[in-house]
Amino acid sequence: MSQQYSPSGFNLLPPVVKNLLIINGLFYLATVSFETAFGIDLVNLMGLHFFESDLFRPYQFVSYMFLHGSISHVVWNMFALWMFGYLLENVWGSKRFLTYYMITGIGAAIIQSFVTWYAFAPVQVAVQEYQQHAGIQNFVAFVNAYPPHTQQLFDDLKIFLTKWNASPLNEENIMMSKDYITQVWQDHISTPTVGASGAVYGILLAFGMMFPNMLIYVYFLFPIKAKWIVIIYGALELYSGISNNPSDNVAHFAHLGGMIFGFFLILYWRKKQPGFHGEL
Repeated sequence: MSQQYSPSGFNLLPPVVKNLLIINGLFYLATVSFETAFGIDLVNLMGLHFFESDLFRPYQFVSYMFLHGSISHVVWNMFALWMFGYLLENVWGSKRFLTYYMITGIGAAIIQSFVTWYAFAPVQVAVQEYQQHAGIQNFVAFVNAYPPHTQQLFDDLKIFLTKWNASPLNEENIMMSKDYITQVWQDHISTPTVGASGAVYGILLAFGMMFPNMLIYVYFLFPIKAKWIVIIYGALELYSGISNNPSDNVAHFAHLGGMIFGFFLILYWRKKQPGFHGEL
């Protein structure tokens, strides 16, 4: 039987959801204001960097989830947080809901860091091999494998290679090539991850597990049971993550990480407290 949800008797803006909305909104305003007024890049300071980056700090496993890259990013995340989170907080209580939110957000960061390490391992090996066997042929092979991101850098490299070809044993050119290779590595590992999406996907997973047959109206028109929404979104994130399209600029495995940590946390709570189901 399908479940229908009536919000009567529930707080539509419970305290944790309300404060998370406020905090995320304030952080977004601070991000824009600090960059404009003081030239301070909060995303670079507080976004989650790869653990081998010079910019990595341990607190970023928490701070990253309160930052967003655009107004649409924060608005959609906060809308989803409210849409699926306020019912969970009413049923679970504020303390449990906040615990779940933070654990899934941190869990998303852990999974994203592991996937980043796995993806960057070949680049790191190539960098180390070049440092040991620097030379013009190996340099060209590296540039072909990991081409520059901008046209300006590509043009600079063409000029540099022309100069190096004229004097292939010049030690200064070899040192410059090593510096470039190191810079490529730093560029690869210095793009931060930001956003509450990992925790929000964890909340979506919890909603589907706690209220699997509740109807959600997609685009306010098409009723789909919550459990199918979770399965569809999870499958899409897995496919997108495996497809590895860098142009979409989305941390798909962070989303999956939030869902994974949420799944096992709910299983733990159910085992510890057999009556913990929350289904309507």
